[in-house]
Amino acid sequence: MIKHSLFRYFKASPEIIRLAVMLYIRFPLSLRNVEILLHERGIEISHETVRFYWNRFGPMFAAEICRRRVDRMRPGTPQAMASGRGVREDQRRDALSLAGCGSRRGGPEKLCHKVP
Repeated sequence: MIKHSLFRYFKASPEIIRLAVMLYIRFPLSLRNVEILLHERGIEISHETVRFYWNRFGPMFAAEICRRRVDRMRPGTPQAMASGRGVREDQRRDALSLAGCGSRRGGPEKLCHKVP
């Protein structure tokens, strides 16, 4: 079975979609401010398009970020070994709760899964 890209029906490239969503997530910007910032970079996207991208791809990007953070905190990874100590189970649970597993803008509430 062929795995199709999630971005295949959109005019904008995946890099532009990711940039728009990450600007909206990372910085306390309104949709119109993201539109203006992208316009200054030569990218013509309306604020409604940014909102649509956030609703469509925001949970996917957030889950990816959460997964990366959890992977960095697992014992046995190069980052954990470089620090000279592993991560206990209670530390991992606390780290998961602090890893941004949730939405600050009212999107879907469950954005990443806790590791058992």
